[in-house]
Amino acid sequence: MHPALATALARIAAREGCAPTALPPLSEAEAVDPEALTAILESNPTVTVRFEYAGYRIVLGPGPDAVTVIDRDR
Repeated sequence: MHPALATALARIAAREGCAPTALPPLSEAEAVDPEALTAILESNPTVTVRFEYAGYRIVLGPGPDAVTVIDRDR
């Protein structure tokens, strides 16, 4: 798993008050293929990827350390 994905999941878990392993599998999110997402992030460090997962909007990039988690209601 790409570090940015792990960071996003850790932030969501912290907001939900649970361990990252207690979250639903990322592969169950609509239109999210974790392996393809990792490949994209690793092949192009300046790319920005946006998707929804577990009631949150996630923005990864640009850059490997840019991770934003937004409540979907906002």
